[in-house]
Amino acid sequence: MLKEFKDFIAKGNVMDMAVGIIIGAAFTAIVGSLVSDLINPIISLFMGGIDFSSMYALLGEGEYASMAAAEEAGAAVFAYGRFIMAIINFLIIAFVVFMLVKAVNKTKKAEEPAEEAPAGPTDNELLADILAALKK
Repeated sequence: MLKEFKDFIAKGNVMDMAVGIIIGAAFTAIVGSLVSDLINPIISLFMGGIDFSSMYALLGEGEYASMAAAEEAGAAVFAYGRFIMAIINFLIIAFVVFMLVKAVNKTKKAEEPAEEAPAGPTDNELLADILAALKK
């Protein structure tokens, strides 16, 4: 059973998937930084200084200075700003993945050899066909 497990792990598909997951996790960190460190400040600038990640609605009694204070106190918080940021993250990741897939497909298409036209009959085959038709 151990040998079967080693064979399974050593298969190309499993290794490719593991590499993809690791790269995907690193890519997610990069996109998260892109959104929070670069895109959010630009959006905030155009929206008059609004920071989406700190937008929330309190679902109970009390007043808190920030969402972090409300969460620390155990209050129920409807963190719609985080949801907006998650949507922005998703859209950016989806767009970048789309561009990557498009580039890979373009590269694969360029690497594929052009299909050759089907070869027609040779001169000898044509002459043999003509001879057979004349003999009829």
